[in-house]
Order: sequence, then C-alpha cells, then structure tokens
Amino acid sequence: MRAHQLSSSIVFSAVLLLGLFGMTARTATDSDLWWHLRTGQWIVETGHVPHSDLFSFTRGGSPWVSHEWLSEVILFELWRQGGAALLIVFSAIVTTAGFLLLYLRCPGKPHWAAAATALGACAAAPFWGSRPQMFTFTLASLLLWLVERGEQQPRLLLWIPPLFLLWLNLHAGFALGPALLLLYAIGVTFEAVAGTTPWPQARLPILRVLMITLACLALVPLNPSGGQLYRYPFDTLRSHGMRSLIVEWSSPNFHRWLHVALLVVFLLLFTALAVSRSPLKGRALLPLLFTSFAALDAVRHIPIFILLAIPVIAAALPASKPSAILSPSPPPRSRPRAFFNAAALILLGAFTLWTWVDLARQQETQEAALFPESAVAFLRASPQPERLFVYYDWGGYAIWKLYPQYRVFADGRADLYGDDLLQQCIQTVVQLRQGWQAVLDRWNVQTILVPPGTALAQALFLDPHWSIPYRDPRSVVFVRIEPPGGHPQFHPENALKPKKCILKPSRICETRAMLGIGFISSPGL
Repeated sequence: MRAHQLSSSIVFSAVLLLGLFGMTARTATDSDLWWHLRTGQWIVETGHVPHSDLFSFTRGGSPWVSHEWLSEVILFELWRQGGAALLIVFSAIVTTAGFLLLYLRCPGKPHWAAAATALGACAAAPFWGSRPQMFTFTLASLLLWLVERGEQQPRLLLWIPPLFLLWLNLHAGFALGPALLLLYAIGVTFEAVAGTTPWPQARLPILRVLMITLACLALVPLNPSGGQLYRYPFDTLRSHGMRSLIVEWSSPNFHRWLHVALLVVFLLLFTALAVSRSPLKGRALLPLLFTSFAALDAVRHIPIFILLAIPVIAAALPASKPSAILSPSPPPRSRPRAFFNAAALILLGAFTLWTWVDLARQQETQEAALFPESAVAFLRASPQPERLFVYYDWGGYAIWKLYPQYRVFADGRADLYGDDLLQQCIQTVVQLRQGWQAVLDRWNVQTILVPPGTALAQALFLDPHWSIPYRDPRSVVFVRIEPPGGHPQFHPENALKPKKCILKPSRICETRAMLGIGFISSPGL
C-alpha cells in the first residue's frame, strides 16, 4: 500500500510539473523586459553596475538604484544565447519551481494538493512572464518551505542567509523575506501567550528565526547599491504616483475575469477557516493576514498571497478514508495503471513542448502587436531629434531598440522618475490635461511616438508646428518643426526645400476630414 501511495504521489507531482511548465509559459513581451535587457547588456559590456540614469533625458545622470542588476544580467545572457525562446523556457521553469515548492507544503492527498496548487496558479496567472518578480515569487516560496521544514530540522534555517544574499541582488522584493520571518516569530510568540504552544517549545523557534532575520538584515549592504537598499523598498511603497498611475499597483477588480480565480481563492480560504476544527496557528495566521491585505491593496502582491493561502485551503479539503461498510477493493493491476500513467505523462510532455515551440513562434507577432516595431525601425533608419517622448508602456521597448541614438522622456522605471514626472508623462501630456504644451516645451521635446488614438496624437494631428514623418495603424511619429523658442528646426534633408513643404496644407485638411469634429484641437487652430 505504501508503494502504491508513493507511486500516486510521484505521478501527481509529475503531472503537476508538466502542466505548470505549459501553463506558466508566456511570450517575452512584458513592457519592462526591454529596459531590463538593455541594462543587462550595459552591465555585461562595461563590467559595471550603473548608479545613475543612462537612458532618459529627464533624469539623465540622476542617481538610480539598479536593484535588479543580477536579474538583468541573467535575462540578457539568456536572450543573447537563445533569444526569446530560451527566455520563455527559463521563466516557465523558475515560476514552476515556486509552485512545486508550494505543492510540497500542501498537506493532504496528492490530488487535492495538486488541485489547490493549480487553482493558485490560475489566480496568479496574470503576473507570469519574463520579469525579475518571478525570482521573488520562487525565492519566497523556498523561504517558506525552509521555515516550515526548519521546525523539525533546524539546520535547514542556515540556508536562509545565503538565499537572502542572492535574493537582494535579484529584486527589491527581498524585503518580503525579513517581513515574513518577523511575522512568523511574532505569531509563535502569540501562540505562547495564548497558551496554545508551551513557552519552552516556542522559545527556541523564536530565537532561531530572530537570529536568522538579523543575519539577513546585516547582509543587505552586500550589493552594488550598498545601504541604499535599506530604504528603497519603503520609498517605493510610499510612492503615490506609482500606486495611482501604475496598473499593477492598483487593487484587484473582481469584475474582471482575470481576477475571478483570486475571488475563488478568497472564498475557499474563508470557508476553510470557518470549517476548520482547530484554529490556525499564529505563525501561519499573521503572515496570511499580512499578505491578504497586500493582495487586496495591489495586484502585484497576489502571487505571494497565494503562497500562504493555498496550504490553508488544502488542509481543509476532504481526505480519502476507507469505507466501514464496503470491503476494501483489490488494488488495480499494475500494468494498465502504469501504461495509463506513462501515456498521460507523455501527452502532457508533448503539450508542454508544443506550447513552448508555439510561443517562440508567436514572439515576433506578439511583439509587433504590442509595440511600435515599424515606427522604431523608421526612427533608426531616419534619425530624428534625440529627445523622444514615447508612450509610457513603450518606453522600455524604445530603450532596448533605440538607445543610445535616442533618450526617452520616461519608461517603466517609475521609482527613478518620481511622482511628478510620472504624472506629466502618463496623464498631463498623453491625456491632454492642462499644461501639456508647457511640459513639452519645458523639456524641449522634439520627437513624439504615441498610439494614434491618444488625445495627444489627436491634438498634434491638427497642430501645424508638428510634422508627421511616419504613421501606421498602431503608432505615429511627430517631429517638432519649430523648437520652443520659435526658431525653425534645421533638418539637413530639407535644406533645399521650401519650408512650407515640411507640413503640407493638404495634410492638415486631410487629417481634419479623417478625424471629424469630435477631437480636441490645438488652441492655435
């Protein structure tokens, strides 16, 4: 019977492994991936980690905490060695490793643990991809596994400081490590105070975890940015601009299908806590409450919440018990079961391989659909003024494709730009709010790359001070004819042409007829 149970556990683990390999794979098209690749390339080629901004003209030379430098080197090397295909496979492997550790932490029967893990994977699905956050998810999962196993094998806790040293050089999410450790220690303390855990049994776990936490905090300066990482996570959490303007820092919207699985997780969690015969221990309850509030506050924290919620749900699921009425049935024949298991694994393996190959084939199509590929090719081939105001979600892509020929106004490094500049980029200029022209003039913006459907594009279509050297259904390039001071902008290719040919009156009339009467126009028209 034990051999049969072991075989079932291995099969369920293998099925879950292969299923997650296919589920977690995504095309390498995250909007922030591109500036990570460019930063990794710069580090590899120069042998130094940047401490000031390289890629923008608004913050050029300003201090920049490159807290993801090791992730960026890894991502670039993977891209250089195998392109998007290798990046897709690597990201799927890292994310799957985090879910397998979650599966190992789930109590109960293997099939229920696998089902609960699969539900957690669905709830976290919107956040999968080739981004440094995948390292934080997997390392947080490993940390929780070490802490729980460390209750019986304290020596496992000694692996946490080396893990933390790697973590703090991969992503600023390392701050979750000490937070989870402290919550665990406080939870055990509450257990001792409440009398659910005798103090002699609670004292050693508390001391061990506190010592490990102090050791981790002492390691924080061992990174290229030094002691700045002590305050960096807190500065990020306090940023009003990021929390109000960046989608992944907003609260989950349960009216969207993307967050339906998360809603199911919350409902099952409440049910599990209500029907449980024994109250949840403080060491598990406090981290769960902390991550629950974090997930409801910002969608980017949902994967960490899943790591705490799924084991609680799995513990409440029914376990198979032998019937008291029916006599136990004889075990099934080993050959048919082995054949079925092998066939299932082969099919899942083929599905995973097909998914990886298909995603690699779709990479160029998806990239062209999400980013201004043709417009960027035009800007490379026909140089325009280097100060480039680019749509915020395209900023990283412009850095990857156009640096050092162009410098951007802003990109996905929201922590670098600050609330005011994010407001100017995402709302004031693109949404054509009051003062948008003053922002463009103040920063001497001379080239703009935005989607044609934005309010900014609609205004510039009708503004004779901007030419349109390139346009396609997805993007449009505007170039200022006259700089903010009013003096004509010199273009060598137009030196022998009359000035009026840069922007033909027929183009203005054609644009007006195409746009109709409902769009905002420049005050000068």
